[in-house]
Amino acid sequence: MTESRTARLITDTLAPANLVIAILLIIGWHSTSSVAGLGWGLLAALFCGGIPFAVIMLGVKRGNWTDKHVRVREQRAVPLLATMASVLIGISLLVALRAPREVFALVVAMLVGLVTTMIVTVWWKVSVHTAVAGGVVVILLLAYGAHVAPLVLGVAAVGWSRVVLRDHTPAQTVVGALLGGLAAAVVFSAMR
Repeated sequence: MTESRTARLITDTLAPANLVIAILLIIGWHSTSSVAGLGWGLLAALFCGGIPFAVIMLGVKRGNWTDKHVRVREQRAVPLLATMASVLIGISLLVALRAPREVFALVVAMLVGLVTTMIVTVWWKVSVHTAVAGGVVVILLLAYGAHVAPLVLGVAAVGWSRVVLRDHTPAQTVVGALLGGLAAAVVFSAMR
């Protein structure tokens, strides 16, 4: 497999929507160690991953954005704002339905990471892929401990893939990972 094909596989497999849905299901289960927790994770995943991805794909189909990764920085405002609106609706439902604290804390951490990424994106094309990957690894470290630390290599792989595909510079991937990881560490730790 060529370098660019490997990079494309990593970029698509570990895309933000996929990671968001996976971490919400994992933490949903972790929050109650039951199917009920998985249900909470699924509800949150709908508003944090499913609906935002559907909005992006609709925009791509209509020709509003170049592709599902929204590579052009100037095209990112609408999908990021739509994602934020969907996440806020999800948070409202989690509060109204009294979701487990860990699920709620994770979704709020995601929102903070999203807002931070949006602010930086106004001036610079920070990597959303590495921001989400960095946040996911930090959440897993906080929930499951240091034995999941090798997952940091996954963040590095995502960063490598984004650089190889020429979608980001190394600095944009590092800053993305740091933003996502910091938002996850501070907010999830404080709220869970």
